[in-house]
Amino acid sequence: MTRILLLLAILCLLPGCTVLHKSQSTAVYDFGIQTPALSQPSVQSAQLRKNSLLVADTTAPVWLDSKAIHYRLLYHNPTQSYTYASNRWIATPAALITQQLRNRIAAGTQEQVIKDNSIATADHVLHTELEEFSQVFDTATDSRIVAGLRASLIERSTRKLLAQKYFNITAKAPSADAAGAVSALSAATNQLLDELVNWLAATLPHD
Repeated sequence: MTRILLLLAILCLLPGCTVLHKSQSTAVYDFGIQTPALSQPSVQSAQLRKNSLLVADTTAPVWLDSKAIHYRLLYHNPTQSYTYASNRWIATPAALITQQLRNRIAAGTQEQVIKDNSIATADHVLHTELEEFSQVFDTATDSRIVAGLRASLIERSTRKLLAQKYFNITAKAPSADAAGAVSALSAATNQLLDELVNWLAATLPHD
């Protein structure tokens, strides 16, 4: 009997044991409440615009196409990517960005936003690719976030690439943990989308 109790005690020192340790709950994050649009088009100007814009779903590379919150330890192994075990996004970053982007464009420009090509025909298509979205540790206690998004505007009838731009932000995280990553990445997303909407409004052909 003593041997059995001793064996159980040893096993429970290992990660994942549920006999003596309660399982840690997972913290789930999104980007928070969206900031107000930069500008609200007037009813008159919106009626004058006849163009429509298909905002395609934001895509991401395979390693980033998940709900995981990624980080790198540059001081240890800069080529290895890690994920927080007990923290995650409520949806993939690409999906969260897609919804915010459509809302921002609809509220901040004069374009008629279409999210599904089967619903209506669009004059232009906006493609966005999330290329980087992670936290980077320069030291064990000093971290920053890196976010990168590529936007491509295409004329739908001719499939001509009208314009393309890469938006990227590096900003210090308020804390060297998952909460700090989420806070900084959320703020960076707001800034990226503000810049993208301004670029889009200036780039789209005007009637």
